[in-house]
Amino acid sequence: MSTATAPLESSLLGDRILKVNHAGENGAVHIYAGQLLLARLTAPSLVGEIAEFKSHEERHRSIFWAELERRGRPRCRSYLLCGVGGYALGLATGLFGRNAIAATTVAVERVVLRHLRQQLVDLQGRDEAAQRAIAAIVAEEQQHHDQSAAHIQSQALWLRLLSPLVAASTEAVIWVGMRV
Repeated sequence: MSTATAPLESSLLGDRILKVNHAGENGAVHIYAGQLLLARLTAPSLVGEIAEFKSHEERHRSIFWAELERRGRPRCRSYLLCGVGGYALGLATGLFGRNAIAATTVAVERVVLRHLRQQLVDLQGRDEAAQRAIAAIVAEEQQHHDQSAAHIQSQALWLRLLSPLVAASTEAVIWVGMRV
């Protein structure tokens, strides 16, 4: 790669990552919105925590959007898909209560944290602004994972099946987002 194209390619990578992360945060906001709606009935003890996590995700989405706007970039084409899919996932898991809500958060955050950490490595020395935006959210994403893991009180078969399904769906959405 010539030095003339290196900054452009680095910027394009940072742009793509920011767009996908922004769409993913929109999905997370909507997962929590769906869960919040039903948790009032199925897991009232989690309502405050879900609301807090949702507010974190709204802030994370704003961080990525601000950086995309600064760069003059549009949102990802998968943005609406992430919102609709996230809301459907939130409703479905909210319906099943505390363990399903917690297991969903753990599965999503496990995938997200792995991607965020890899993005930080991939952007090292290439796109400091994108790196800063990503680094700004990692601690809260870890908090969501850890707090939710502490809530899981069942090892029921359906929960053991839910986690890989949610993780695979999250991976698929990231994969599609990086390619559209």
